[in-house]
Amino acid sequence: MKHGDITYAGRRPLRRRTTAADAPVAGARRRTAASIAAVAAVAALLSGCGIRTTSVPVDAGAAPSRVPCRLSAADVATSSPDGERVKVYLVCASQLVTVERPVERRAAGDDPVVVARALLAEAQRAPSAGERRAGFTTAVPVGIRVEAARDDDPAGTVRLSSQPEDLSAEALAQLVCTYAESETLVRDGSVVLGGPGNYPPRGYLCTSQTKTRPGDLATTPDAVGLG
Repeated sequence: MKHGDITYAGRRPLRRRTTAADAPVAGARRRTAASIAAVAAVAALLSGCGIRTTSVPVDAGAAPSRVPCRLSAADVATSSPDGERVKVYLVCASQLVTVERPVERRAAGDDPVVVARALLAEAQRAPSAGERRAGFTTAVPVGIRVEAARDDDPAGTVRLSSQPEDLSAEALAQLVCTYAESETLVRDGSVVLGGPGNYPPRGYLCTSQTKTRPGDLATTPDAVGLG
C-alpha cells in the first residue's frame, strides 16, 4: 500500500478529491501563470519596437529644474540718476542671458578703459535677489581687473590683469558678450582682449551659438592683424 494517492493491491489507485480548501491555491497558480504570460507579451512587444529591455534599474538623473531666466517687473533695477542703462550677460540655465543694469553716464561713454572697467564691475557683481530667483549667476571672478592698453595695441583693445584664455569658458563668454554690447569696445565686429603678458591681443566674437553654448566662444586671428 502506498500513501498519497492511496494505492491498494489489486485495485485502481484512488485519487484524493479536491476540496474547497484547495481552491485558493489553484487560483493563485492560475494568476501567476497569467502574470508571466503578460510579462512575456510586453517583452515581445518592446522587442518588436526596437526597445531593449533590461533588468537593471536605470537612473535618468534628477528632473531638470525650470528657471524663468527673466526678471519680473518688480525685480528690474531702477534707473541711475544719469538715466543710463547697460546690458550685462549673466549665466542662466547654462546659457548667456542679458539683464539691464543702471550705470553712471561715463560708463556708457567713449573711453575704452572707463567703459571696460564699468562693464567688468557689473559682470563681476553678485546677482541681486530678484536675479537669483530668476536663476541668474555670474562666472566672472572678482579679482580680475582692466589695465591700460599699450601704445602698440589696436584701438579699443582691453587689457586684463589675467590672460583671457586663463578664464573659464563661461566667464570669458560673459565678458566678451557684455563688451560686445558697447560700440566703444567693438572693433570690426569683435571684442579685442589681451592680458598682462607679451602675447598679442586677440579678437573674440559673441555669436548666437556663444550665447547658447558659452564654451563655443569663437575667436578671430590675432587682433594685430585686423584692419
